[in-house]
Amino acid sequence: MINPATELDLVHLTDSGEQTALELIYSRYIGYLTAVCSRYIVDDEDVKDVLQESFLKIFASLSRFRYRGEGSLKAWMTKITVNETLKFIGRTQRIDYTRISAETEEISDEEPDVGHIPASIIHSFIRELPDGYRLIFNLYVIEGKSHKEIARLLDIKESTSASQLHRAKALLAAKINKYRNKLKSL
Repeated sequence: MINPATELDLVHLTDSGEQTALELIYSRYIGYLTAVCSRYIVDDEDVKDVLQESFLKIFASLSRFRYRGEGSLKAWMTKITVNETLKFIGRTQRIDYTRISAETEEISDEEPDVGHIPASIIHSFIRELPDGYRLIFNLYVIEGKSHKEIARLLDIKESTSASQLHRAKALLAAKINKYRNKLKSL
């Protein structure tokens, strides 16, 4: 089996000790895991470093992975990559969480229409967010973590997580609306 069609085929290939299994895992998931990592980390060299650590951990832990259905390998690898990303951020960056004061402009809770906006544009808007906003936005919206879980992971208050998410969404909405208005004017 040179190119396994499903994750189960790939898992069987790794279990059998096939030499090409690790290369197949790497080539199949590197693009996706790069996108996951780059949601949190802006510097491309740092992304490469985190991915290297992630794949080392993935390959070292493959024997303990338990297949639970199609998508479970990808989800497991994503969790490892997110954890390695958070460790990297904790070791190398001081995240400033912007406080929102009562004087801050009123922020609408209305979600912007993202229809017909390419995912790559939205991804670039997320990457442009300040570090704290981007980190919490990704953990909450993309990873599905609660404010309680985020507070525990980042050693912050739940209210800090909630306010950073609220502000991140407002900044994204403003960027999306500006982009949509620009398109309309063309």
